[in-house]
Amino acid sequence: MFETAQDVARGLREAGYAADPVLVQTIWLSTKMQKPILIEGPPGTGKTYLAQAFAAAAKTDLIRLQCFEGITERQAIGSFDEALQRLFLETQVEALDREWEKLRNQLHTLDFFTHGPLLQAVLQPRPVVLLIDELDKVDQKFEALLLEILSDWQITIPKLGTVKAKSIPVVVMTSNQERRLGDPLRRRSLYKRIEHPDVVKEAEILDIRTAEAPLELKAQAVGLAQALRGYNLVKPPSIDEIVQLVRALQLMGRTEIVPADRDVLLPFLAKTEEDVKRLLLRDGFTSLVATALEYRDQALAAMKGGREVLAEAV
Repeated sequence: MFETAQDVARGLREAGYAADPVLVQTIWLSTKMQKPILIEGPPGTGKTYLAQAFAAAAKTDLIRLQCFEGITERQAIGSFDEALQRLFLETQVEALDREWEKLRNQLHTLDFFTHGPLLQAVLQPRPVVLLIDELDKVDQKFEALLLEILSDWQITIPKLGTVKAKSIPVVVMTSNQERRLGDPLRRRSLYKRIEHPDVVKEAEILDIRTAEAPLELKAQAVGLAQALRGYNLVKPPSIDEIVQLVRALQLMGRTEIVPADRDVLLPFLAKTEEDVKRLLLRDGFTSLVATALEYRDQALAAMKGGREVLAEAV
């Protein structure tokens, strides 16, 4: 996928992701050593977006397994399509071999199997990025299911047998740490933790993902994000929500964030009833806008510095 770590850094940036040097090296090594990456961190820190940018940078497809409580092997791997099997029997009845064992083997092939995300990923003719998202929502039994895939790059399916990978996907697993993942899965993975970005990092992210927005507006949005995350909200804003906020301000023709726009901006910033009430307090949003200005100059300097470095590299 990538010849050098520099190719990774360049590809991620073109895909809109600002990665630190350690993460760049981790991704490059994962592709060379065929090891999955486990990304942990709070919600809204860009873990899922990293996998999407990874696939875009590698110019390959992204196959996503969205985990949830109670997910089954059937939903992750797939299952036999009984309706298709019946249709086959009904339409081919005259030509079929009547020996039961041969008939059963004929019905239990991949031709009659609906492919779930895990099976899709290993059967691709060329490597893809397999995103196993929010893995902390599943139980240990489901974790164990993944071990065979991540260790031997194969899937054993009852009645079908062992399906070996045609190509080895690059696996990115994410966790919000609602539950601690097991040690066997951790041992097989390269581990990276991602936190909410500081002023400098968020300035770099916004500058990449909202290239057409005025620098001063983006710098103030970075400041507002930092202020909101220190405001003890139930759900602090994610990186993507701040990106969407900047895009909304552009559509509104704004060049700065002002308290008068509070009610219009609330749907981007507050996602729970408790948070809405806090920001509707008499001085709540006004004080946050004032605090944002304290970060603005630092964010602006980071953006200008990043652009100068990029210009020199080009």
